[in-house]
Amino acid sequence: MDYCLYQDQLVPREQLKIDPEDRGYHFGDGIYEVVHVYHGKAFALSDHLTRFKESAEKLDLPMLYSTDKLGELVQQLIEKNKLEHGMVYFQMTRGISPRNHLYTRNETPVLTGFSKPLPDEKRESVRLYLTDDIRWLRCDIKTINLLGNVLAKREATDHQCDEALLHRDGTVTEGSSSNVFLIKNETLYTHPATNLILNGITRQITIRLAKAKGYTVVEEPFPKEVIKDADEAFITSTIHEITPVTEVIGDETAHFPVGPVTKRLQQAFAEEIAKHSQTAMKQ
Repeated sequence: MDYCLYQDQLVPREQLKIDPEDRGYHFGDGIYEVVHVYHGKAFALSDHLTRFKESAEKLDLPMLYSTDKLGELVQQLIEKNKLEHGMVYFQMTRGISPRNHLYTRNETPVLTGFSKPLPDEKRESVRLYLTDDIRWLRCDIKTINLLGNVLAKREATDHQCDEALLHRDGTVTEGSSSNVFLIKNETLYTHPATNLILNGITRQITIRLAKAKGYTVVEEPFPKEVIKDADEAFITSTIHEITPVTEVIGDETAHFPVGPVTKRLQQAFAEEIAKHSQTAMKQ
């Protein structure tokens, strides 16, 4: 039987009910996180929980539980569902109240979550479709209101691409569900962690690993026109880790090899996962 998280309880999925007056349902008024699970343990969970709390603060959304308690609930969900390799999704909405744009601060947040297995095989590379970034101006908040991302992903798929690569007035921001890096002369370039992108956990780990390997990382906005001049490119995300980009089409076009810097960083990230897995198996 598959179990879900509801507040601080684990309940069978078929028994989970969402109130139709939940503000998440009406307004997308809530936040979420997705955590990768390796060998039965959530990877980089403390980083995800820190960002979850920061998102809540930015939305004037009270935390229903402490990050320590929430971490315990996530691990309980993994264990209850006997999940070895997969993902956990958890979200918190502002709560239940009569539909009104104005919230009262009297609502009790609603926490839900679920887990699911993931295939062991990974994408070897991806094609990106470069298109306009039509999202709101607070992309740093991991909100459940993702309509702009959804439309971009659909547009990319309709052009036989795996992911959208977004630009705002010609400045590259990120993917519809990933962060993007260009590499030129063994220097990494990526948009800074401003309100225009989500500061991905895998992005943060990748930057740390790159610097540890001696690479320079430049966190500055760059125009879409420079994409074609890059030596390599890759995207990062919780589910797909570090994935090479081999082609960009759309507003600009480019082709890339799966280059040596990308391969070294993939290996470094795999080593991070191995360390996590070894620790998990000893517990």
